[in-house]
Amino acid sequence: MAQDFPVIALRSVHLRVPNLSNALNFYTDIWGLIEVAEQNGTFYLRGIGDDPYLVALSHGETAIVDVTWRAAPSADLSILRDNMISAGATAEDNIGPRSDHGGGNGFSVRDHAGRRVSIVQHDTRPAPLANDAHRPRRLAHVNINCAEIDKDINFYAHGLGMTLTDRSAAMGFLRCNDDHHAIVLAKGNVNTLNHVSFLHDDYDEMMRAGGKMCDAGFTIGWGPGRHGPGDNVFFYFVDPFGIVIEHTAEVLQVDDSYKVGGPEDWVWPEGRVDQWGICPPKTETCKAAQMAIPFAD
Repeated sequence: MAQDFPVIALRSVHLRVPNLSNALNFYTDIWGLIEVAEQNGTFYLRGIGDDPYLVALSHGETAIVDVTWRAAPSADLSILRDNMISAGATAEDNIGPRSDHGGGNGFSVRDHAGRRVSIVQHDTRPAPLANDAHRPRRLAHVNINCAEIDKDINFYAHGLGMTLTDRSAAMGFLRCNDDHHAIVLAKGNVNTLNHVSFLHDDYDEMMRAGGKMCDAGFTIGWGPGRHGPGDNVFFYFVDPFGIVIEHTAEVLQVDDSYKVGGPEDWVWPEGRVDQWGICPPKTETCKAAQMAIPFAD
């Protein structure tokens, strides 16, 4: 029997940037998102899927403000909130209507490291759009750096009801639907954003989206290649504000029969950084950016 997840999808991220005009131009004209709304100085950008938005942009020093997860329609938000608090979170507000674009009901908490995590249920689901410009469909996953990775795995497993699918030497992968992972927790000495990943319909669309970045003068941070855990193809870049963003496709689909891998299952031959063995090493600029973006207070 398939697992009944209380949280069923990564919905959106809220980013803070010092130049909103430049950010809007970049994320729409080059990255491929679509501006759909503005509320009180925050701009909302969607993909071609049925999420009301994937990225919210507001003005300020570069940071990630929060990560929003969609609760299952049948989930009891009170129980979910209590579970997240029992797993180490601190309540930030009460359950109630959400004021951001898309609406719905939900709540926010701060995890043990002070990172804001939001839950939304029954938000507006717009009709999908035609894929006419190599645009992302939805978010694939978010990757965060963790000074206490075991505590973070416990939070997402016991607090949000996710399932651990793989554990490499450096990362934990958890899922909340059939995608191999919706969040990646990276072992480190900081509690920052590692990167945000955007899902494309197929490998060709991902490569064409990467080509738009190259045409615009952006250096490839890592890729193209194929990851180990999740089996997805990838293309990493650093946006104009130092945030690492990934185009990806072909994420492995799994069910409850999937065998959870350990670090010994994800060891590359010397000189390799992906399955194919043709991907060059990640640039130093990309590595530094993956550690640098804080979560907003």
